[in-house]
Amino acid sequence: MVTEAKSLKTNHTVVELFSGCGGMALGFENAGFNTKLLVEIDKDSVDTLRANRPKWNILHEDIKKIDFTSYKNKIDVVAGGFPCQAFSYAGKKLGLDDTRGTLFFEFARAVKEINPKIAVAENVRGLTTHDGGNTLRIMLGVMEDLGYDITYKVLKAQLHQVPQKRERLFMICTRKDLSLTAIFPEERTDIYTLRDALKDCPASGGYEYKGDKLEVMKQVPEGGNWRNLSVEMQKKYMKKSYYLGGGKTGIARRLSFDEPALTIVTSPVMRQTERGHPVEDRPINLRESARIQTFPDSWAFSGTKSSVYKQIGNAVPVNLAYHVGKCIINTLEGQER
Repeated sequence: MVTEAKSLKTNHTVVELFSGCGGMALGFENAGFNTKLLVEIDKDSVDTLRANRPKWNILHEDIKKIDFTSYKNKIDVVAGGFPCQAFSYAGKKLGLDDTRGTLFFEFARAVKEINPKIAVAENVRGLTTHDGGNTLRIMLGVMEDLGYDITYKVLKAQLHQVPQKRERLFMICTRKDLSLTAIFPEERTDIYTLRDALKDCPASGGYEYKGDKLEVMKQVPEGGNWRNLSVEMQKKYMKKSYYLGGGKTGIARRLSFDEPALTIVTSPVMRQTERGHPVEDRPINLRESARIQTFPDSWAFSGTKSSVYKQIGNAVPVNLAYHVGKCIINTLEGQER
């Protein structure tokens, strides 16, 4: 099993928005943060959080209905991975109103009302090029208008003790009046593989392959995909897609033990992003998915099978959040890494 990041303790506080099932929250806790508030709208994710951390202050609520002013100047960090939507007023330079109706607007509103020393925004790598980069430029402009200097970087999870090829954009916004210098985690050379992640993994429920799909996956070797099938079976399985060209390497894909896993998604049986077990004739199961996201085995998930897969797939990898969290603390304390 991948070594769990050591839990530290500091006096620094954090409010997290769009907290999901707790990947970032747990990573930040391990880094030393005291969690003062978590906001999440999904009931199963809230149940997961409450089951694992009953002492955390968790609001099961639509963020649009929450007034954060009671936390003003009392919190060191506001963090969150908001879903990214196109902006209705993109390019009209209306400041915060450019983003009204989006969840980034709610993130920015919370930052405005709380006035933390640092705001940390997490999102998909594609945000850097969304709408030709206009979406990100608007976000950066909004945070600057709120009084923050912004530094952003795409982090590769596999270089931060996560056995997974997953890239996420992190924006670290530091309050201008505090003259803080944002720090990002250094890339590591100790790369964890799927074999490391799944060593002694406990039994778990999960999806199964049946019928024709099972017969197809039996023919795919470790690390392979539909292209490893016979030509006859390729044509039968891919149908018209067989003649369209392109890689489509996520179809009928098995993971490899000797590499970090491909990005864990919200279901291991989606056609374009199959996540088959390296050698067993089944998709990766729930606990294996959690291991790949560096959740400890003690972290219990609530909800249906599909809900748990979705919670895990949407989470920030715990170890990645831990290393980001340590850097945020070092930034607050003016230290080097």
